[in-house]
Amino acid sequence: MTSALSTPYRAIFCDLLTDRTIDILPLRDVTVDDYIGKAGSLSGTVPVPDRAMAARVRRIEEGRTSVYLQRGDDLWWGGIIWTSTLQSDDRGVLTLGIQAATFDSYAGRRRIREDLDFQDADQLTIARALWEHLQSASGGDIGVGYGYETSPRTRSVAYRNGDETVYLEALDALAALENGFEHHIAVYRDPVSGERVRRLRLGSPKITIGTTDLVIDRPGTVLSYVFPRDATRGGTTARARGATDNTNQAVESRPLYADATVPVGERLIAAGYPRIDLTSDHNDVASVPVLQSLANAELTEGVGAVVIPEISVRLDDLVPPALLGRTVRLRIDDEWWTEGLDARYRIVGVKVSPGQRGRPDTAELYLEEV
Repeated sequence: MTSALSTPYRAIFCDLLTDRTIDILPLRDVTVDDYIGKAGSLSGTVPVPDRAMAARVRRIEEGRTSVYLQRGDDLWWGGIIWTSTLQSDDRGVLTLGIQAATFDSYAGRRRIREDLDFQDADQLTIARALWEHLQSASGGDIGVGYGYETSPRTRSVAYRNGDETVYLEALDALAALENGFEHHIAVYRDPVSGERVRRLRLGSPKITIGTTDLVIDRPGTVLSYVFPRDATRGGTTARARGATDNTNQAVESRPLYADATVPVGERLIAAGYPRIDLTSDHNDVASVPVLQSLANAELTEGVGAVVIPEISVRLDDLVPPALLGRTVRLRIDDEWWTEGLDARYRIVGVKVSPGQRGRPDTAELYLEEV
């Protein structure tokens, strides 16, 4: 990989269903982000200086066109263009602003319209089956492939035709259970054929890639960092509320609920922390064991003060395109970390800002402590 200063970005526009390249167009003021477990986004502006370029840009169709951001030979981002904004300023300069979301977002636009029933099935098998079912309908195959990941956790879950359950919501609800999993659609080029690949990645309980830590230092590659600590998002107890099991309309209906049973919160209270209560609603869940699993997962994730470190780094040869799920060894030596910070984290989110007008390529990395 060449250096960031000599490596241009290319925006490749393709047909969503066939992945056939439509055009390669200039894209200005680009920002892209991607995350594990939720859709990432891209925004940018296509300049339209003349009629010839206007004819090319008109081929972009919202909801039908995909876009990839390529840096050198590597694909850094891929997704679906959902909205665009044609704009002409007071000088008559035309531009088309585009907003896209990663291929995960397609599952948020589709609903389960057939009875599906899974009994004592590997949770990752269920996740793949939902994507397979999503893509089996006419016009629904967007070319997402699958792996063979497995997990030791089995689940029993059913979806009913007529409930209009969103596929992405079904995936997220399944992943949110105690000892659940993570999901993400990665884009890359096949190392043999060079063709673009869209692949569903699953990990239980976490998605991890790479065999060695990515070492990042300050002073060094790290330009800046933020360590926010938010006690309003954390707690020491958790309760999950669900649907009601009352079938008698003459009697008041009350939701089912379950409290977390994991001991992490009690340990903080015993150490002198105040009681802080978390609650969540799951209106389509009518199982107390499932609600307890959700409460346990929520308390485990949000115990105490929630900390999601953010670091800004230069995109040089040390940073590969496949960052999500990669483990990082972060070393900081400054006035706050008087003894020096040397800790391991996992990258759970990335925001890339391509270099423009003398500004270097940078990435904001969102971290989770390992």
